[in-house]
Amino acid sequence: MAAPDPHQAADPEAVKRHPALFRAIRKRRNPRLRRTDITVTDDAAVKRAVKAASLGNAMEWFDFGIYSYLAVTIGHVFFPSGNDTTQLLSSFATFAVAFLVRPLGGMFFGPMGDKVGRKKVLALTMILMAVGTFAIGLIPSHDTIGVWAAVLLIFFRMLQGFSTGGEYGGASTFIAEYAPDKRRGFFGSFLEFGTLAGYVGAAGLVTALYALLTDAQMEAWGWRIPFLVAGPLGLVGLYLRLRLDETPAFQKLEGGTAHASEAADGVESTAKGDLAKIFRQYWPTLILCICLVGAYNITDYMLLSYMPTYLSDELGYSETHGLLILLAVMVFLMLIISQVGKLSDRFGRKPLLMTGMLGFLFLSLPAFLLIRVDGILPITVGMLMLGLSLVCMLGTMSAALPALFPTNVRYGSLSVGYNLSASIFGGTTPLVITALINWTGSNLMPAYYAMAAALVGVIAVACMKETAQQPLIGSPPSVETDEEAAELVQAQAPEPKF
Repeated sequence: MAAPDPHQAADPEAVKRHPALFRAIRKRRNPRLRRTDITVTDDAAVKRAVKAASLGNAMEWFDFGIYSYLAVTIGHVFFPSGNDTTQLLSSFATFAVAFLVRPLGGMFFGPMGDKVGRKKVLALTMILMAVGTFAIGLIPSHDTIGVWAAVLLIFFRMLQGFSTGGEYGGASTFIAEYAPDKRRGFFGSFLEFGTLAGYVGAAGLVTALYALLTDAQMEAWGWRIPFLVAGPLGLVGLYLRLRLDETPAFQKLEGGTAHASEAADGVESTAKGDLAKIFRQYWPTLILCICLVGAYNITDYMLLSYMPTYLSDELGYSETHGLLILLAVMVFLMLIISQVGKLSDRFGRKPLLMTGMLGFLFLSLPAFLLIRVDGILPITVGMLMLGLSLVCMLGTMSAALPALFPTNVRYGSLSVGYNLSASIFGGTTPLVITALINWTGSNLMPAYYAMAAALVGVIAVACMKETAQQPLIGSPPSVETDEEAAELVQAQAPEPKF
């Protein structure tokens, strides 16, 4: 294919095929975009990157899922008090402890990922997560070593939380920087496919154990099995991640060629991995990120982590009953999440995110009223209403959040913003909801809590900029073919008249 004449107007058909990319190129104030600046993605490499990042995310949520679904049993094993509510609160408090150290993990691993690369840090977080989860499965019970059982549980939960602080920001950055601009939503949705897969694996395994074992067997040894499974899973994830190359965007930044995007103006002064400058220069975007993640995490943890406990402890259903319904809902969401990612590429991130937020704002109360009705059908319909609202965010957020920050501080900024929000709002959701129900006596408190979170989310989505089909800030465009790259170079020509 002949090189385009830089003085010739861009092909009108090319403009129609890539309108967002052409607008971004024409707005730039940097030196002329060269063909060598543009990243032409390797489809096989993109798929390997998506697989490795998604498996790590699946492992993270498998680890957190099994703890949530075993909360009642863990309360009996590590916090014997004779009072079921106290045991449950103690168990969820330990669940929340992992989130208290997540911001520290984000501040440690995030800037490190901007300095030394995404791949190395993601391998390290995978190792630490696997060690923490596997170790929990080996802790003796309270009856064996007394209070030291709870101390060890808290320690390894904190190790999990610390490693997780570098996981989501790194995994979403990894996929976003590998994916072509036009399909970032589609590929990013597989990260949250991993989230659902982790929860489904956890729910399926715990459901099988509850069905096959007695309560005494579960408390004696059965609860350990899901935690011990995490060790081999971690080794598989580590192998996949170590086989990957560094992301193209980071390689171009390292090579000094990532200067061709309009949004790169003004960001070169921020040294890679500089935590202080992240807070000083990007605090408005950090606040936006915290609000988006807070609304998303509260609704996510309410449905995917807390709901089985709500059905068993507040509504009196068996643990297996609630897990089976949630399992069916999550499998359905897995089947459609990639289509949501495609929709976000076509129509934009904001419409999909706003749909999810408004869904929780207006459907949470009707959904929980249905869930309180005795019977499988109303409970399933109510949970599907919440699930369809959630999947609009799940399928979009992992592409929207990395696009908020420039390449040289993306990993660090996203890790800090995401984990501060997850710590304050996400991990405390089961604890706060349980305490609110105990305080007010109303089992509709989860609905009201989700509605309040969604209201904040609606405002945050309204304030964010649309980023679909546009180059990442601080990086040159990323396309799928050489033909597209040539068209983008030609896009710098005068505006076509048609």
